[in-house]
Amino acid sequence: MKSLKLISSAIAMLICFVTMAQERTITGTVTDESQTPLPGVQVIIKGTKKYSQTDFDGKYSIHAQKGDALVFSYVGLDTQTFYVQSSNIINVVLKSSHAELQEVVVVGYGTSDVEYEDRSYARAERRKEKKEAKQALQGKVAGVQVQNNIGYAASPSPTIAIRGTASISPKNEPMYIVDGVMMKANQMSKINPNDIDNVSVLKDQAATSIYGNKASNGVVVISTKNEIYKNLSEKELDKKLNIMPIPTEPTQEDYDSFVENAFESPKTAPLSTFSIDVDNASYTNIRRFLNNGQQVPKDAVRVEEMVNFFKYTYPQPKNEHPFSINTEVSDSPWNSNNKILKIGLQGKNIPTNDLPASNLVFLIDVSGSMSDMNKLPLLKQSLKILVNELRPKDKVAIVVYAGAAGMVLPPTSGDEKKTIINALDNLQAGGSTAGGAGIELAYKIAAENFIKSGNNRVILATDGDFNVGSTSNSDMEKLIEEKRKTGVFLTCLGYGMGNYKDSKMEILADKGNGNYAYIDNIQEANRFLGKEFKGSMFAIAKDVKIQIEFNPKQVQSYRLIGYENRKLRPEDFKNDAIDAGELGSNHTVTALYEIIPTGVKSDYLAEQPDDLKYTKTETSSNNYSNELATIKFRYKKTDGDKSIEMVQIIENKSVGLEKASDDMKFSSAVAWFGLKLRDSKLIADKSSKEIIKLAKQGNSNDAEGYKAEFIRLVETSKHYN
Repeated sequence: MKSLKLISSAIAMLICFVTMAQERTITGTVTDESQTPLPGVQVIIKGTKKYSQTDFDGKYSIHAQKGDALVFSYVGLDTQTFYVQSSNIINVVLKSSHAELQEVVVVGYGTSDVEYEDRSYARAERRKEKKEAKQALQGKVAGVQVQNNIGYAASPSPTIAIRGTASISPKNEPMYIVDGVMMKANQMSKINPNDIDNVSVLKDQAATSIYGNKASNGVVVISTKNEIYKNLSEKELDKKLNIMPIPTEPTQEDYDSFVENAFESPKTAPLSTFSIDVDNASYTNIRRFLNNGQQVPKDAVRVEEMVNFFKYTYPQPKNEHPFSINTEVSDSPWNSNNKILKIGLQGKNIPTNDLPASNLVFLIDVSGSMSDMNKLPLLKQSLKILVNELRPKDKVAIVVYAGAAGMVLPPTSGDEKKTIINALDNLQAGGSTAGGAGIELAYKIAAENFIKSGNNRVILATDGDFNVGSTSNSDMEKLIEEKRKTGVFLTCLGYGMGNYKDSKMEILADKGNGNYAYIDNIQEANRFLGKEFKGSMFAIAKDVKIQIEFNPKQVQSYRLIGYENRKLRPEDFKNDAIDAGELGSNHTVTALYEIIPTGVKSDYLAEQPDDLKYTKTETSSNNYSNELATIKFRYKKTDGDKSIEMVQIIENKSVGLEKASDDMKFSSAVAWFGLKLRDSKLIADKSSKEIIKLAKQGNSNDAEGYKAEFIRLVETSKHYN
């Protein structure tokens, strides 16, 4: 009897083993008929609960066995089924479910030119009085996508995009015309579907020929049964639809205030010293405000982070140093008599296979304040993108904190992705926020699993709302400075809105050998944690400092644009105990100076003091007429304690803005926009039209579309700032 049980157990184990051995990973890309990748396509193994979903690039991955039926479904497109055979790659093209429809589709809620098989469904829909008009378009019109805004901060109501015009996101919504009146998206979402008589959807030339360039994302034309919105003004629409005004600034968000850098004379302040900054959280946070239709708080604008969001075409280093140095001088676009000096660093691009092993600790805030959809749910999806980048030699631990801190996943190999993702999926929000205790535990685990010459890093994901334990900014600063001595780097990922604590996140990143990103949607997570994974997660140089000595014979005055909280004292430059910024693999860093040349009259200069009797400022007898400045860099290797110095001369050679590089034009346009948002008193021209013009002139090498998005944001900002 006992032997029979053993045999049965052995057979069961054998069957289980064979089944597991037969299961393999199926991957592929899902596109539409125009070869545009489709994000968010559901991939389900028929007859099971196993499913996956395509990412931002239309790619998916799922474990399946030979003979399994994979069902691909997407709103507005035909569901298709493919069977797993010998190949591990299945690429899918989904076709429109109403292929016969062309540029205009008319859908009637009472009468219609389009016949639907299930008329009872349409009648049932009309009975749902509280259903949003936007959501009511779901599945009714081929090529129209309606998505709940999980991962978008712009609006809690659904987002619409017209296929073939733009990807689905709040900024790409179509124009809405209701009873001849143009409506905003939030107004459209308040319309009662029972009031709708019919809907027309226009796209491409059919839209722009009638409504102009503003209709480039398509037009949804709606007429109501009694034309109840005809001839109403925007305020009358808001009143009729019971829409409360959007607050101009959130009241519970926290930003450190600072004063922008002033012009300085090289005779009295010959040296300008600062730490590099590769953070770009300020730009994505600003993007969130503008996409929300809100005024941007001035202290949320850090110009250097806006400039460094974008990548520039600097050459790779050709010597033993980990980065190349690139300078350029041209005319200032906002003060015509001034010059702009651009300094660009390009980090060495190290192949992924050559990067050191990673020892990562995810430190995740699961407190009650993280329950919103654009916080913990978006956070979990974001970190899954990072998990997919890990190699077998990498390892990840997960620490969470709420009322207390605890480890939910011990250090786990990067090839055990299912285990890591399951641990993320099981996280839920609730409780208060013991941020200090979480940081202590995360660094303890990172130190215990420290990899010599490896990438040891804590990744803190939170809205920064620490309210238990070490709460003050000074307490957090002391704590993180102490932890920096362990050799563990820090990446801060910020989420959410309303109670977002930018000031704490910035301090943690600045003082903890770290970087900082604000994740406003899943696309940004894909950029920072996926496409720019190496630059975000692998440092190639730390404590990088820059010091410039301007030639007073050529420079009357200068100012560093941005970097206000990264400025250092001249004596800090050679002090290896002073912390500075890190540079990642293939990362770029850009800094801009505005220069008032010698002999130029300027309203921005204070009157010069009379000559002093006892103290005189002497300059060298050699005027170095061919030199504008001397620039020095100091950096440490990631596992080193002693700095290495580099020196370069900047020639006194300038070009007109029209002959400047595309990088100079675009970076200047971004800085110009940042200065405008801060209401800078040191720029003469604040024309959005001119900023857009310059940005368009410099818009090149934009395969991902981030520069084009910036231009749209400047256009949007005219309505709110």
